Amino acid sequence: MNKGAALVGGVGLGAALMYFFDPDRGKRRRALVRDKFEAAGNKASCYAGKMGRDIRNRAYGMVSETKSLFSHDDVTDEVLVDRVRASLGRYPVHIGSIDVRAHNGVVTLSGPILAREEPQVLRATRFVRGVKEVNNQLAVHADAGNIPALQGTPQPLGAQSAI
Repeated sequence: MNKGAALVGGVGLGAALMYFFDPDRGKRRRALVRDKFEAAGNKASCYAGKMGRDIRNRAYGMVSETKSLFSHDDVTDEVLVDRVRASLGRYPVHIGSIDVRAHNGVVTLSGPILAREEPQVLRATRFVRGVKEVNNQLAVHADAGNIPALQGTPQPLGAQSAI
């Protein structure tokens, strides 16, 4: 080790000890350092708790999703319509123009829709749990033209701001 580095290290250690063991302010400085360490420990503990809950909830969700793949329980038509609407609400489509009906697991979609939105809507509907078949009665339009329901830029429902 270089003598200069040892000298600088020794001076630094001496200054640190002097800083913390100063008769006038040393007690306060030591208490501040102790409090900082304690706060950091509390934050780490809180973060670990949140991470543990998150992992537990994700695992529970994965188990539930896996179970649902193997169980074929019938759902009511109202629940199925709500599930389809919730699924469509995650995509930037003109959801207000789409009429969703269900009967015995067969979902019927009707209303005006833009051509670029149709594949996304059909795919989202097809993969909703409980949907056995999709009956496509959508009126496909190349552009919005003068159809009021297709005006404006579509956004997912969660992205819309409250007025």
